[in-house]
Amino acid sequence: MKHLAIVLAALSATVPAAVAAPMPCEGLSAGALGLSGVTLTSVEAVPAGDESPVAQCRVRGITAERVGADGRNYALRFELALPDEWNGDFVHQFNGGSDGEVKPATGGLGAGTGDTTPLARGYAVVSSDAGHDGTANPEAGLAGGTRFGLDPEARAMYGYKAVATLDPLARQIVGAYYGEEIGHAYGIGCSNGGRHAMVAAMRMPDAFDGLLAGAPGFNLPRAGLQHALDVQTLGAVTGDLTTAFSPDDLALVANGIRAACDGLDGLEDGLVADTAACQATFDIGSLQCDDGSADGCLTAGQVAALRTIHAGTDGAGAPYYSDWPWDTGIESGGWRIWKLNSPIEPWGFMPIIAVMGAGSLAQVFTTPPTEVAGDPASLVQFLRDFDLSARAGDIYATAAGYPESGMAFMAPPGADNPVLAEFRDAGAKFIVFHGVSDPVFSANDTAGWYGRLDANNDGRARDFVRYYPVPGMVHCSGGPATDGFDLFAGLVAWVEHGDAPEAIVAVGRADNEELPDALKGAERLLCPAPQVARYVGGDTALAGSFACR
Repeated sequence: MKHLAIVLAALSATVPAAVAAPMPCEGLSAGALGLSGVTLTSVEAVPAGDESPVAQCRVRGITAERVGADGRNYALRFELALPDEWNGDFVHQFNGGSDGEVKPATGGLGAGTGDTTPLARGYAVVSSDAGHDGTANPEAGLAGGTRFGLDPEARAMYGYKAVATLDPLARQIVGAYYGEEIGHAYGIGCSNGGRHAMVAAMRMPDAFDGLLAGAPGFNLPRAGLQHALDVQTLGAVTGDLTTAFSPDDLALVANGIRAACDGLDGLEDGLVADTAACQATFDIGSLQCDDGSADGCLTAGQVAALRTIHAGTDGAGAPYYSDWPWDTGIESGGWRIWKLNSPIEPWGFMPIIAVMGAGSLAQVFTTPPTEVAGDPASLVQFLRDFDLSARAGDIYATAAGYPESGMAFMAPPGADNPVLAEFRDAGAKFIVFHGVSDPVFSANDTAGWYGRLDANNDGRARDFVRYYPVPGMVHCSGGPATDGFDLFAGLVAWVEHGDAPEAIVAVGRADNEELPDALKGAERLLCPAPQVARYVGGDTALAGSFACR
């Protein structure tokens, strides 16, 4: 019945409720909407089609214009989608990466919102660049997208102020345009967008009725330290980061994990659902070459490197960021492009951590910031030379002109010992999901956060927060995983009907090239932690053959 309730809620969300006639889109102005300090740069009626899943009035604008301490112009740019058939509700779309770009306002995620975006369901949706233009510094090359970190206010906007600034303005526009108050407000994001959601839960506890956070990088500056550890450790294997592990090497690791752990959930199907049991079962050392062997095994250096980056600790065993679970998505192209190499020639074929990650650690997360050159070689060298023993503390430091540390403006306040009392007492609901094979933000960090939250709420965190690990999934979507699922529908059912989500059906997407053919179209269950999806008998392609236990 719980599955049925969620499906019915999803269907009802796609049928917009009747509302008063909206204002005419043509000629819409800031004055007509009662706005001050906002410039509308574009107002356009967009028909349903390639540009938009539904007919909408698309509003683009700028607010919070200023000149930064670095002498550069800054502003908060946004796009607000106002569907012709509005369902009366609102979604704030939190974007990922370093922000700096106004992504199309649809509310959709790679995984987590199913096949139908919130915009297509009738929600008004807002998106922003978080207060800086990632293309404003072309002379900085690949470091240009994070050059905003030289300005302290731009750092704060990126960390938490942009959402707090834009949210009331967007709601004012929605209310004025439709002539009605917003019914329910939701926030949605993955990666840095998931971090925005966690920050909102702490800094804006009364703002949202429901939040959906995927792969939340809530300790992003600490994850930046991991990038340095990864580059230094993996690069030492062969002297070249891009050749440390071949695709066959990582497939060997994934298959070793399957051999040790696949049956722990009751079914050998290529998916390792019992992550916790697997950590106690799998030993990477079992894949190390014996003396004289070279094929079908890993070198001692490769084994040591994988142990180091999965532990994530310094020489004394203290974590820079978090430890990481062993999971099958390590063989995924989505793991490789973050950690080892990319197919992108202008990046020098370097991985994402070596281009975006280096710029972020140098210019945004450490204080004072270090202006780094934007060519691939310089960015990689910055991470190679980053002295973790001497500089890890820079993410907690302040300096003249920089009153907030990287951790202070990026992390949700109290994330190390979360309670979320104000959010809880406001009656809001929160769903968090995380790919167990995420190579950027550790699913163990998110699991640890939820565990502490649960303990601080006397074992009742599930009354307002649910956490769903996704076996095999890498960053936000993809990997050898059943990553076709709609947690947003579950959130709406919880917020609006009181139907708390339990098992969520996840489907193997037909277009997921990293999923075995036998799992394409197959159903599995995502279970709220600490439960695990276990096979109980029957057709292995159907969700009803599994139970959360």
